Amino acid sequence: MELQIEDSILVRNYIDGDEKSLEVLINRHNQRISSFIYSKVLDRDITEDIFQDTFIKVIKTLKRGSYSEEGKFLPWVMRIAHNLIIDHFRKNKRMPKFEGSDDFNIFSVIKDDKLNAEKQLIKNQIDSDLTLLIDELPDDQREVLMMRIYKDMSFKEISENTGVSINTALGRMRYALINLRKIVDKHNIVLTN
Repeated sequence: MELQIEDSILVRNYIDGDEKSLEVLINRHNQRISSFIYSKVLDRDITEDIFQDTFIKVIKTLKRGSYSEEGKFLPWVMRIAHNLIIDHFRKNKRMPKFEGSDDFNIFSVIKDDKLNAEKQLIKNQIDSDLTLLIDELPDDQREVLMMRIYKDMSFKEISENTGVSINTALGRMRYALINLRKIVDKHNIVLTN
């Protein structure tokens, strides 16, 4: 049985100058990343281009020393690939674009009923990304946000259910949205539909 070196050690070795470590990482995750990209773009050539662009970005980030190891190499690479897929669709004008601004409602992205298969894939990814982002919020903010957005409750109903004043519920919602924007910026996440 062959002993498998952890991704984090291979990343460290590559940063320290061992080019072979990157080759091992690419070979290890090639199938998963390529399948992920192909499932979104449905074109072998575009998949190959995005795969190469993904690893060019990975290499630049590692060489710059701006990668922080948290044992999450594959999810980090998948995030890069996901962002490049979105860039591809944007460049080809195949996706409407929402600009991030103060009046931008992040939840307008997840309420479109008339989605084709491509948009449905992207919507599913956004939904799962959004769930992870919401999980990072403090409990009181997450509770208000879930009641307001997913249960479509009024602030009066939220106030009655949580035992806080309407103003407190409004404040928690406001802070939840502010914190979501900060989390999105911190992780450099692109939420688009």
